[in-house]
Amino acid sequence: MKGIFTALINSFDEKGNINEQGLREIVRYNIDVSQVDGLYVNGSTGENFMLSAEEKKKVFKIVKDEAGDEVDLIAQVGALNIFEAKDLAAYVTDLGYDALSAVTPFYYKFDFEEIKDYYNSILEDVDNQMLIYSIPALTGVNMDLKQFGELFENEKITGVKFTAPDFFLLERLRHAYPEKLIFSGFDEMLLPASVYGIDGAIGSTFNVNGKRAKGILKAVHEGDLGEARKLQKESNDLITAILDNGLYQTIKELLKVKGVDAGYCRKPMKKPGDEQIESAKEIGRTLLD
Repeated sequence: MKGIFTALINSFDEKGNINEQGLREIVRYNIDVSQVDGLYVNGSTGENFMLSAEEKKKVFKIVKDEAGDEVDLIAQVGALNIFEAKDLAAYVTDLGYDALSAVTPFYYKFDFEEIKDYYNSILEDVDNQMLIYSIPALTGVNMDLKQFGELFENEKITGVKFTAPDFFLLERLRHAYPEKLIFSGFDEMLLPASVYGIDGAIGSTFNVNGKRAKGILKAVHEGDLGEARKLQKESNDLITAILDNGLYQTIKELLKVKGVDAGYCRKPMKKPGDEQIESAKEIGRTLLD
């Protein structure tokens, strides 16, 4: 399980309901056009933390039904409600997802023993592998090399989605645990992360920039750093424009430029205004691959 995985956008209608047809179109675009290696479902990019447990199950089922076994599928099941996380883990395992992922528990100041128990509890009743989802900027949870090592003692924990700019820790993890999967989570840092021998990357902008991301990995693996720098610069131009215009709304508008019914974001995220939509169209004309 390696390569470029799209942190999948979810499609909602104007009332905030899951738009099944739109979600299927997003899946197909990522597989057929971007030709990504896998999909990371119900992560931050999928507006997961604004969904009910039943809505999450609906998304997991639609994506699996549409993607089948064409690409690897990772289900983000993390939740503050441990019973929900365990239920979702069992549900997606039965659906045939290739791996689980779970964000570190957030909001409350959990100590490390509580965090470790959280992961072990999710995994105790399921036969599946787990990628820790480490994103300190949003969770406030920073773990060091020793703590990652303690988590990795659970044989079902096979790796980490590493969404942090700490490249010293990234290198130490790669050196200490060469058998574990490490996926980079910052799209704008894919090139430097790749140099450290990551197994792949999981990113939101891969919904519209998957081909370049795959190109960066390929160029690094082939030792062509000039090509890798060129593709990262092009990607970062696109990422800058997307961030300046509103991350999730702009990705959805860019997919619409490609003929995909990406729908809207769910409240409290706002709908894009006319100026934002026009800016997205201009981004699509000038910066998409």
